[in-house]
This record gives sequence, structure tokens and C-alpha cells, in this order.
Amino acid sequence: MLVVLVLLFAGFSRWALQRGLGPYVASIELARMDWLADRLQEHHAQAGNWDTLRRQPNLWRQLRRSGPDGSGAGDRPPPPPQRDFDPARPPSDRPPPPPDGSPGGPPSVYARLGLLDTDRRLVAGSVPRAGAAQQALTDPGGAVIGHLVLSPPDDLQSEADRALLREHMGFVAWTGLAGLALALALSAWLARRWLAPVHALAEGARAIAAGRLDTRVPVAGEDELAQLARTFNDMAGQLAGVEASRRQWLGDVAHELRTPLAAMRAEIEALQDGIRPFDDKTALRLHRQVMRLIQLVGDLRTSLDGSAAAPAASHVPVHPLALLAEALAGARPRLEQARIGVQTPGLPWPGPEPLVLGDAQQLHQVFSNLLENTLRYTHAGGQLRVSADTAREHGRAWLRLQWDDSAPSVAAHELPRLFERLYRAQNASDGARTRAADDAGGSGLGLAICRTIVQAHGGRIEAQHSPLGGLRVMLALPLLENMP
Repeated sequence: MLVVLVLLFAGFSRWALQRGLGPYVASIELARMDWLADRLQEHHAQAGNWDTLRRQPNLWRQLRRSGPDGSGAGDRPPPPPQRDFDPARPPSDRPPPPPDGSPGGPPSVYARLGLLDTDRRLVAGSVPRAGAAQQALTDPGGAVIGHLVLSPPDDLQSEADRALLREHMGFVAWTGLAGLALALALSAWLARRWLAPVHALAEGARAIAAGRLDTRVPVAGEDELAQLARTFNDMAGQLAGVEASRRQWLGDVAHELRTPLAAMRAEIEALQDGIRPFDDKTALRLHRQVMRLIQLVGDLRTSLDGSAAAPAASHVPVHPLALLAEALAGARPRLEQARIGVQTPGLPWPGPEPLVLGDAQQLHQVFSNLLENTLRYTHAGGQLRVSADTAREHGRAWLRLQWDDSAPSVAAHELPRLFERLYRAQNASDGARTRAADDAGGSGLGLAICRTIVQAHGGRIEAQHSPLGGLRVMLALPLLENMP
């Protein structure tokens, strides 16, 4: 492609030179005719116009003769000294006409010469062609009185013309070769500079598609390709994280399912071997394990994003504080049995209770799960404080609920992960979170279900360390009506 461009450049250069050489030669020839311009200006000063030249064609030939006595008419004149025309000077002091031209000079120069008036109308000589050179004629005051024009020659076949063309084409050839070499070198550099990162990105994409999620591409510089490479690496990192989460999720689910299944298998094998008789207690244990499997499968399904909450079209105005009071009343006997004191500052709500748009059953499940979390992991003799208030944030009114329980708590780096499915946090006080409550029937998905339901209601939920020494869960739901 580059060679084709160089050849096109050389061809157009030759054509342009041949096209422009004629006007250039005409301008050189016309520059040597200052003596004729002086004669024409002198004639105009004497006659006052060009009418005499229009009526007397022979006068035009006399004025362009090359000698003072009229000899050598039509020969090409050598350039005379350039002197300004002054009609006040005597004729003997004016620039003489050029001497006779050299023998063999081309007689066609005068056949291409013409005189135009100020309106560009032909006065004498030949009609100018395209590319004609011209020289303005002026009177003693400097006003333009006409133009002396010389058309370019029809054919340039002299040795000098051919030599000029050869010299120019040689220059064009060397310039084209140098440009070709530079273009090839630049192309090679650009290939390494631009195509190499693109090739690396393509190879990285193929590796990611093949399942090698640890693939990364090298990043160099700060340009657009470097930014694209960083974005690709970020995407690969996120895909690797998603895959790791998926594997962990499958492992956690398998672990959760293995416990009740193993217990059921042991019971059934004991019955088959005759070690244990099939009685009401054995049936109750098997039933309990089956119910735990049913609960676990239901909680897994509920904790999936998008499946926990009812569609927004089914939401109706509800009183969340009434649902909270109902959940507290249902859990109070178990809280008293666990010797966990309950404080509810701000409840019951003074005045009309706030309304939210949602599903009453699912919001009740959120409150029950949060209370169940306190019952499972708060040490006996601890405390639970549940408070509520309203606030306006970003132009919207919110109902804010806050759970604070006492020790134990979790490590700070584990707080953001408490709402992940099947995530097992470590106890901040003794280093290992007990699974006794989970083994008694908990699925480990309560907080994940809470997050899914709250987000489906347009709210938010997060965990922090509680000043009581345990866990603080903050929940916010958008109110149906603006605050007064």
C-alpha cells in the first residue's frame, strides 16, 4: 500500500511539473521584456490610450521589434537593463531596445504575446491562454493602464526542459524512497506501540473465555489502551471473585445440607442394623431433620436476590412499628428464658404511626430474623435495645430502626459480610463463633434474607459494633408520606 502511494505521489508530481513548467517559462520570458513594457508605456503616454494600436496592427509589430532600426524582428531578445520609464527624458536617454537575438532563437515568443487594456480586452497580439504570465503597465502616476501577457509555450521539449524534469523527478524519487523508509519504520513502531496491547487484550479475552480467570494483561502508560487494559484486569478480577463466591456458595450449601443428611443417614442405618428400634422418638428425630432440610431449602431460595420479596405491585401501606411490636411480643418469652433484657426507647410511637409501602408478612419476617439472631448469639444475661425514629435524607423521609445487643460481637473486617449467604463470622471475643444455635435448626441465612427483603422495599440495612458490646443493626425504610 505504501509503495502504491509513493508511485501515485511520483506520478502526480511529474504531471504537476509538466503542467506548471509552461507558465513558469512564460513568466521568465515575460520578465525579460521590460524594454517592451517601457515602449508600450511610452506609447500610451503619447497617445493617451490604446486606440492607435487597435487600428494599426503594424504599429504593434514595430513596437516589439528587437532593434532600433527594425532589424531582427521576431527574434528572442536578451534581457536589457531594467530601468523605469520616464517620458520626460529625451529619447536618447531611454533604455534602448534589445540588440538582435541570438541566431536560432525560437521565433514563437512574439506569437504568444498580447496586450490587454484595463477591462481585460485584447488590444493587440494574441489572446492569452490559461496559465499566461502577465505584467502590469502603469502611467507616470502609477495607475494601471493595461497588461502585457505571454501565453505558455505549447510544447517544452528542449534539452534544458528535459534536464529540469529529470532533476525534479530524481528529487521526487529520492524523497519518495526516504518517505517510504520512514513510513515503514513508523509503521513498525506503531505496530509495537498500539497493536501489541490490542493483541494482548485479545489473548487475555480468549483466556478468560477458556476459564482462566487469573489472566491479566500488562499495563503500560496512561493512554486509552492502558485504561482499557486496567478495565480488563478489573473485569477479570471481578469475574474471579464471582467464581470464587460461586464455589464458596456451593461448598457452603453442600456443607449445610450434609449435616441433616448425615444425621438422617445415621438414624436410618441404625434402624437397618437393628441397633435402634423404630419408635416415636426415632420418628421425631427423623421428622426434625427433614423439617430442617425443608427450612434450609426454603431459606436458600428466599435469600436469592430478586426472589425474597414480593413484587412492588403487591405492596400496600403498612405500619412497620406495629409489626415490630408484634414480633417483640412473640419473642419475649424466649428472651426472658434466655435472660436477655429488652429496652424499647421511643416505643410505643407517640402520635400517628408512620406508614411504609410494603409487604406486612415479609417485614414481620425481617423483624423476627433480627430477634432470632440476638437469641442465638447473645450471651445469657445480656441486653437488647430496639429504638425507632424518623429522619429526612436527600429530600426523602425515612423510618430508622436500630437493634443493639450485648456481647459477643464480630471482628470489624467481617461486619460488611454478615449479610452474605451462609457466611460464618468469627466471634470477636473467643475467636470461634458457636454453631450450636445453627445445629439446633438455624440455616445461617437469616441476615441475608433480611437484606434481600429490605432492599426490595427500597431500604437499606447495615451492621456496626454496638456500644453494648455486641452487634448493632441499622435498618431504614422509606416512608409513604413526607414528614411534616
